[in-house]
Amino acid sequence: MQAYLYLENGEVFEGKAFGGLDEVVGEVVFNTGMTGYQEVLTDPSYWGQIVCMTYPLIGNYGINLDDGESNGIKVKGFIVRDRCEMPNNFRCEMELESYLIQNKIPAIEGIDTRALTKILRETGTMKGVISLKQLTHTQQQHRFNAFHNKEAVSFVSSREKTIIENEGMHIAVMDFGIKNSIINALKRRKCKITIFPYNTTAEELLSEDYHGIFLSNGPGDPMDLPQVIEEIKKIIHKKPLLGICLGHQLLALALGGETKKLKFGHRGVNHPVKDLESERVMMTSQNHGYYVSRIPQGCRMTHIHVNDETVEGIQHNRYPIYSVQFHPEASPGPKDADYIFDEFLEFIKNR
Repeated sequence: MQAYLYLENGEVFEGKAFGGLDEVVGEVVFNTGMTGYQEVLTDPSYWGQIVCMTYPLIGNYGINLDDGESNGIKVKGFIVRDRCEMPNNFRCEMELESYLIQNKIPAIEGIDTRALTKILRETGTMKGVISLKQLTHTQQQHRFNAFHNKEAVSFVSSREKTIIENEGMHIAVMDFGIKNSIINALKRRKCKITIFPYNTTAEELLSEDYHGIFLSNGPGDPMDLPQVIEEIKKIIHKKPLLGICLGHQLLALALGGETKKLKFGHRGVNHPVKDLESERVMMTSQNHGYYVSRIPQGCRMTHIHVNDETVEGIQHNRYPIYSVQFHPEASPGPKDADYIFDEFLEFIKNR
């Protein structure tokens, strides 16, 4: 069945529909990972986005029930060059299209993903529509104007407080769209974890004697969460804090820093980051469209992106406050960045 991808700049790509056969509008972004499409599909940080995979063959090892980063697909749409219809892997339990149909996610295949990625790199991320119909310019504009992603975190955050029992340190998590692999990284370190919805008040976070507070990853612009920033301000200096991705940006804003939007974002598993203390370069997994553009007063930069020199980590000079832009729980290195969790727990011990 014929399908069309309409971009906000007027470009149109024609391909073949698969997955859910609905029309969808979202922000079109690209991911440079050669593997990990299941993790991409289920990452809550992609909420509201149509993801183009730059690696040409997608679906070759299928889908399994263990590697999802959440309880289902979180992207709005999916774009691939070639879809593998006959996956071959001993862990495969479902093929890609069945998974997309089950979650009602529209997808398009057979378009020139290199050309699309080049447009996004030169023009910047933009809104797009996947449709089975030929839309007029007016119809396209109507769909673009109706879409926004300002409330993304509210759709992917936990609805209620959840406790995961364990024998180690007790960590409170502010859930802005936390990935399962982050929870698993804390569980491997024997942490007891209490997960709170994104709009939890500082009073509730401080009502129990948690050893530390974790600010999770999540979708969207950190400036769309002013009330969350105000609540984070109230817990600064009172508890050890670790932020990852969106949590890193929110923590920087709460400390008085600034954030800006990247032209086309960092999304993939091949981003080189330098640890400024050890001078070691690691390969990291990243998924974000915003970055810390000004480091807060009283903090120092701990990590830097080798490609564009954007801030990848900050640490407070006096208090046990630490955050990174990349995802240390992911394994492209494969374990280059895993030490971040250990450092945070050491901060708590030395507090």
